[in-house]
Amino acid sequence: MQVTVDVKGEGTHEIDLEAVSGTDATAETTPTYLDLLREVDLSPHEVSVLVDGRPVPEDQPVESDHVTVLRLIKGG
Repeated sequence: MQVTVDVKGEGTHEIDLEAVSGTDATAETTPTYLDLLREVDLSPHEVSVLVDGRPVPEDQPVESDHVTVLRLIKGG
């Protein structure tokens, strides 16, 4: 499944879930939202992950094909 990760103010990324390895590469695991964050080089400590405008836990398996990421901390 292809997932569009929209990092608000920074662009979008297309991620193939089949190419994303979970924490244990030997087990058949569904990638989590944390795995998506790792793919776009973001820490769960600096963002909120939203699906349909609602926050989701980073350890939840990805069940949506579109994810919005809001940065909580931004230097300037």
